[in-house]
Amino acid sequence: MSQAKVLVLHGPNLNLLGTRQPAVYGHETLEDIDDALRERAARGGWEILCRQSNHEGELIDAIHAARLDGTAAIIINPAAYTHTSVAILDALNAFDGRVIEVHLSNVHKREAFRHHSYVSLRADGVIAGLGSQGYLAALDAVMAG
Repeated sequence: MSQAKVLVLHGPNLNLLGTRQPAVYGHETLEDIDDALRERAARGGWEILCRQSNHEGELIDAIHAARLDGTAAIIINPAAYTHTSVAILDALNAFDGRVIEVHLSNVHKREAFRHHSYVSLRADGVIAGLGSQGYLAALDAVMAG
């Protein structure tokens, strides 16, 4: 029996974590977050793939691939695409598994334009403001079923 799969997608500028606005996003790097996710997934018997892209089309291509490769869930931090991308929403709407939206910061305490999320229209759950722990909480929710 193969392991259940989860895809973790990180949107634009998240490759700069640890150095970009640490007062907002913390000091952990994206590699730190991905390593913690891989460790937690392995302990739970899950297969995990973590991807980051600054390009909307690459994120959409990853979602499309997840539709066909047995992926059970997507954890996505669409970053700035949260507020702008109907295309990512459409791709997620074509995915049959669970979708958990994650944001490092509490977007509701920030600029008004960050209060709207297209992705939330599809997400089964949204976690915001817990820093990197939000990703782990999302993974725990996925693994719990």
